[in-house]
Amino acid sequence: MSPDAFRQLALSNPINAVLLQRLPALGLADVWLVAGCLYQAVWNQRAGRAPDWGVKDYDIFYFDPDTSWEAEDQAIRRAESLFADLGVMVELRNQARVHLWYPQRFGRTIAPIPSGRAGIDGFLVECTCVGLSPDGGFYAPYGLDDLAAGILRPNPRTPDPVQYGLKVASYRSRWPFLREGGNTSEVLEPPPLAPRS
Repeated sequence: MSPDAFRQLALSNPINAVLLQRLPALGLADVWLVAGCLYQAVWNQRAGRAPDWGVKDYDIFYFDPDTSWEAEDQAIRRAESLFADLGVMVELRNQARVHLWYPQRFGRTIAPIPSGRAGIDGFLVECTCVGLSPDGGFYAPYGLDDLAAGILRPNPRTPDPVQYGLKVASYRSRWPFLREGGNTSEVLEPPPLAPRS
């Protein structure tokens, strides 16, 4: 699957298209529409479903070196106002703050995340590490082949067998054609950056 084909499928969900169109109005740096609302459009197309079928929320990552709760809360409130008419749940998260709340939520510490793109690198399933930016940027550090083929692999950068297993079970219950492909790498190094198109 090419980046253009991925973008076309992702934008077949009209909410994704509107979110990307409006995101610049938030005035946030290094901002990305990420995860489920994008990759689910690919799986839904294969399953013959509407592109927004099963999307519970729309995740937006950005990066602001101000790690105060107040700064993120202000951004969240601006987003709530900007997207209120869409009737969907939008989750906006400053990646610079993730390491502050992650231990309480997931029971382990992580290093500070240095960018919005680096936040995308950390999803538990490799093929779900995808993002689109409002300026036309595309990011998929592990490529798109597994996403197109419906192959699920653990992300070696974020090893968490329990949470990974829960994700895979959830995905396979909704898209039975998905299958596990094993680990592609034992190296816990950051993947090479994908070119922006």
